Formats: sequence, C-alpha cells, structure tokens
Amino acid sequence: MAAMSEPASTSTPHAHQPHHAGHGHGHTESCCSAACSAAVLPPSPASSAAPAAESLLLRIPAMDCPTEEGQIRRALESFGSIRRLRFDLAGRALAVEAPPSAWDAIVGAIQGAGFATEILSAPPAPEAGVKAQRTEFLRLLAALAVAVLAEGVHFLAPDAMSWKLGGMALAAGAIALAGLSVFRKGLAALFRARLDINALMSVAVAGAFAIGQWPEAAMVMALYALAELIEARAVDRARNAIAGLLALSPQQAEMRQADGAWASVAAKEVAVGAVVRVRPGERLALDGRVTKGQGAVDQSPVTGESVPVDKGPGDEVFAGTINQNGALEFEVTAPAGDTVLARIIHAVEEAQGKRAPTQRLVDRFAEVYTPAVFVLALAVALGAPLLLGWPWLAALYKALVLLVIACPCALVISTPVTVVSGLAAAARRGILIKGGVYLEQARRLDTVALDKTGTVTEGKPRLVAQAVLSDAIAADEVLRIARSLAARSDHPVSKAVALGLEGALLPVERFGAEAGRGVGGTVDGRDYVLGNHRWIEDRRQCSPELEAHLHEHEMQGRTCTLLADPDQVLALFAVADTLKPSSEEAVAELLGLGVTPVMLTGDNLATAQAMAARAGIQELRANLLPQDKLDAIEAWARSGRRVAMVGDGINDAPALAASAIGFAMGGAGTHSAMEAADVVIMNDDLRRVPETIRLSRRTHAVLWQNIALALGIKLVFLLLALFDNATMWMAVFADMGASLLVVFNGLRLLRSGNRSQPEPGSRAG
Repeated sequence: MAAMSEPASTSTPHAHQPHHAGHGHGHTESCCSAACSAAVLPPSPASSAAPAAESLLLRIPAMDCPTEEGQIRRALESFGSIRRLRFDLAGRALAVEAPPSAWDAIVGAIQGAGFATEILSAPPAPEAGVKAQRTEFLRLLAALAVAVLAEGVHFLAPDAMSWKLGGMALAAGAIALAGLSVFRKGLAALFRARLDINALMSVAVAGAFAIGQWPEAAMVMALYALAELIEARAVDRARNAIAGLLALSPQQAEMRQADGAWASVAAKEVAVGAVVRVRPGERLALDGRVTKGQGAVDQSPVTGESVPVDKGPGDEVFAGTINQNGALEFEVTAPAGDTVLARIIHAVEEAQGKRAPTQRLVDRFAEVYTPAVFVLALAVALGAPLLLGWPWLAALYKALVLLVIACPCALVISTPVTVVSGLAAAARRGILIKGGVYLEQARRLDTVALDKTGTVTEGKPRLVAQAVLSDAIAADEVLRIARSLAARSDHPVSKAVALGLEGALLPVERFGAEAGRGVGGTVDGRDYVLGNHRWIEDRRQCSPELEAHLHEHEMQGRTCTLLADPDQVLALFAVADTLKPSSEEAVAELLGLGVTPVMLTGDNLATAQAMAARAGIQELRANLLPQDKLDAIEAWARSGRRVAMVGDGINDAPALAASAIGFAMGGAGTHSAMEAADVVIMNDDLRRVPETIRLSRRTHAVLWQNIALALGIKLVFLLLALFDNATMWMAVFADMGASLLVVFNGLRLLRSGNRSQPEPGSRAG
C-alpha cells in the first residue's frame, strides 16, 4: 500500500452564521457616568439610520466639562424613551435621540437641572467646538495671569490699603474670568439642595475671598478651571480613539458608470450593487465583494490583523482598509452609513452607555462622599472654635481648604476614562466589547466553552490526506479521474476532494449520484465510483488492509471516500475539518491564565476527541443538541463556575444567551453577529478571547489604582489640613494633580490597542 501524503494546508474563507438575537443580559442604559458618551456630536454614518426627525439638537452654554455631562445624564435618566445621548463638550451641544413627543419634557428636565438650553436646527461644525475650546484656554490663561498679578500685589504690599484694594480688584477680575460659570452652576446646585463639585468650589472660593484670602481665592479658581479644561481634553482623547476611525473611510469612491467609464463620486452616493475600483495604496471607501483583481489588503483598522490578507474574486473587503498592491474592483454590498467600520463605531458608542460595576459603585460613593465632606467642613468651621478653642478665621480657613481638597472630581472621572480607554484598546485589536460591564466581567471567567466547528476549527471540510492504493493505473491518472468525478458533485466531501486535487478535468459520461453513497461515471470507457466506506463494502471490495487503513483515519475524526473501478479500490481520500492556526495557541493562553477551555460540539465523539487533542483541550462534550449546550452552561453556572460561550452559529444562540459573556466569532461582514453577542471577535482569531481576559484584568487593576490614587491623595491632604499643614494652594494642586494622574493612568490602556501580535498566517478573504 502506498504511503499517505499530506496536502499543503491552505486557508479558505467561510461564511459565519448569525448568533443569538437580543442577548439576555446587560441592559442598555441611556444615562451613565460623565466620560462615557460619544465623542462627537454630528451623527456618525452608523447612527444615520435613525430618522433625523427623532434627533433633538441642543446647545447648553454651561456644559463644558464631564461634571455637567453627568448632571444632565442624571436629570434625563427617568426618560425611558431616550435611545441615545451624544455629547459634544467642546461645542457645548447635545443630541438626544428620542420621539418628538418627549422633546418638551426633555428640555424642561435639563433646564430644571439648572442649565439654560437652546434648540439648534443643525449640529455645530466640529471646528466651532475646537475654536471655542481654544478661546476658553486663552481666557483661562489670562485669568491665571491676573491671579498671579494679584498674588504679586499682596506679596509686595500686604498692608497698603490702596494696593490691597487694587489687589482685591485683580483677584475679583481673575475669579470673574475663570469662575463665573462655576458660580452659576454652583448656586443652581445649592438652590436644588444638591452638593456637587461646582457647589464645593463656589463656597470655598467665596469664603476665602470673604475672610481676606483673596489672592488664594483667585489662584484656586483659575487653577481649578484650567485643570478642568485640561482634564476634559484628556478625556476626549480616550473618547475620540474610536470616533477617529471615521477618518479612515475616504469621502470619495471611484465608481464605474453606465458607459463603462470610471468617475470619482461621493461615497455616500454610491448605491449597493455598484462597482467601485480601488488602486494600490488607497483606502477602501465602502464594503464590497471583489469581482476582479488580486491584492493584499491591510485589514488592521477593522479586524486588528497585523498581516495583510490576500483578496481575490468572491472575497469580502471592508471600508477603511488599505489595498496594498494590485488594483481591485468590487461590488458594493452596503451603503456608506452601514459599513462594518461604521457599525463598529456605532457599537462602541453604544457600549459607552453601559456602565461597568465599578463605575456604578464609584458614582454611588461620590453621591454620599461630597455631602459628607461638606458636613465635615461645616463641623470644623463651627465646632472647632467652640470645642477646641480655635480662632474663628483659622477654623473657617481650614474648612475651606477641606472643601477644595475634597472635590470628588478625580474620583468621579477615574472610572469612565479607564473603561472608555479599555473599550477603545480592544476595538483597535479587532475585539468589539459591547459595554464596560463585559469588560469588567471577563476577568472573572474561569471556564470558556468553545463550539468546535467554525470556532476551534475552520468549519469547512478539506482534503487532509490521500493515497493511491493500486499501480494498475498511473497515480496522476487516478487523481485526475477522482477529481473529475468529485468536481461534478455538490456534496461537501466531494467538493473538498475536488479542491484538494490538481490536474485537468476529464470528460465524464453517464455521471450519476447514489444518495448516501457517492457518485459514479464513465471515464475513457471504464466505469468508476467515488463513494463512502459503506458503498465499497456493498461492492465487496474491502480488504483487511483497507479496513485497518480506514479505521486509522476514522479514529482521527476524518471522513474517507474511495475511488474504485469494477475490479479494485484505486485510491483513498481523507477529508476533515481542520484546526484554525490560532486555536492551539489560544487554548494554551487560556490555560496559562487559569481558565479551563471546554469543547461543546454536536459532532461525534471520535472527531471531537481528535480535534480537542490537537488543540490541547482536555474537557469535552460531544453529540450535543443546542438544548444540551444550554443545559451544560446552566449546570456550570449553578455550580458556581463563571462560564463564557464562544460560538459562530445559530445553534450556539441558547448557550451564548445563558453564558456570563457571549463571544461571537467572525463579526466582520455579518450584521447579526455584531448585534447579537456581548463580545465580537472581528477577525475570527480565537486568541482574542484570552486577550480580552487579559485586557479585563489590566482594566480592573487600573480602575482600582485610580480609585486608590484619588482617595489616597485626598486623605493625605485632609489630614494635613486638619493639622494646620495645608493651604488652599496645596489643596487645589492636590485636586488638580489627582485628577490628571487618574486620567493619564487610565489613558495608558490605549497603548494595549497598539500592541503588535504576529498572526499565524493570513486568512484569504
């Protein structure tokens, strides 16, 4: 018997099936913490599907930092009809997606929260927001310069009345330049009996000025307002990490006209079905399917793949990707507003509206913390002189220092900027996480259930081994006969044989198919059959040697088909689903993280065992129906295991819905996968599952680092203030420093999205 040969493994594109619709856990919240909002107000292409008539555009002059954003969100959280809020802090504008019948009530709620509101007819231009922010920065620098001048006057002539009056006027001018909006918002909060950051700063600055500490009052207000602006810009960096993807799609596309000529037109005007051309080095403006040409496409903006992917006729291409070589023509499959890239941006914007557990905890803590500190400051101001004999002015000064130190800005901003950075880092790697709640929960997973077909394996049968068993006919001729018969069948096994063999097709006469057996026909006047084990047995052509050979392959989970003429079996072909290049490494990474991978499959036990052994999976369950997979997930959950389900098919939907986190494989190009799962792996790479867990653990660590930084710095300065070792200068620098520290610490996660990871091999299409 001839030795078996292993054909070279080539990767073939395959379509992915939709996942569970309406995933059963994690509800969309229309209101969330400060920094978790869309970074740009003008509707993204993905969001343009919503009727324009249902988008209320507002200008809110007093809304210039994440604190106000959070207050407005809280004011609107009772409106269940609001689909989405999109804040533009730079332009001081808000877009509310809600039914027109609710608009009056929404405007009333915002005004009731103390914010004057104007209705806009169109979104402000992005340049307007940038210009406004630049103007504000210059205004605050001027306020800081005036405050420094007031401090200089106080230092040079502290006792001269005329100089003192001039210094007070300068201090008042600095406060007016930097803090009028803070005072307006602080007074509005006090009138509503709500103690927020603006109320604390208003009381502290007004009190300091009243007791004669006007130089410090001016410096505190100028530095506070400047720190708020810097902090808002830093937060924007995290939020704009995804919105910046919009710039990846060109606004123009080269479309073929009715007369065959090519013309450059606006991408948004290109209809589905039109043919578009992209030259080497150009970005694709739209999604499509290649009709002509060959080329390597850099898909990293969409899928995170670091290796360019070869594209040819029939392969899908995506907007925002880069054609590196070879001109491509493709048929447009989605309008500009519904490309994969646009849907990614839309999904991440929606994800920012789902608060992580730590985020909700911090928000609740801040609501108690701020009034508690105010009460402590009041106790120091009134109680210390009566009980400890402190001078009244000294006690009041200490109380004001406490108010400045206790400003909860750093604490409130510590979680959302971290979560948004984590979501953006994941998206850059082709991992679409549908909310902060899933980003946090992933670190707690101890079991990952993996569907076999299409998840651990490629999901398409391939010819993995072949053997010519007779020398009666030349080996090349035997393979050509087998390919000629297989090419005429539409059975998946026959297709795999035809694709795996080379050579010209021979004419086949009297071709026919036997249901459940195989195909047959006449080649060069001689009859041949290409069939399964059972058919060869029925023809009485099996031998002990052949049975042993078949058994060896079947134990490895392979399906065998045999070529025979009337006298003997001529060749054997073994077909099997193949392991994805990334699966073995992904399983090893999961085990290294202390997470147990389990295979759940509807395939037979022998095939499941063979694939699990190759991937390194020790625990498996085979012959499962969709209900059986669901039962397994629920049983593990009842036993205390935290289980994620990873799948790519309709039959995985019940298990995906019941799992702690549902991972959908291969989201690029499929609407349903992006809508259904909690996490979508855009490039079909199983290694992204352990990467999600690692990112979750890093995010959790940074979250608690930020909380510790925010509270620790404030605790130290609270103690210093109580023991007469802190001034308002120190207090404002402590508050500003803590805020900037937690923001920039959170932004470190963005670097996770730039980490290069070599791919095991490019995947065609």
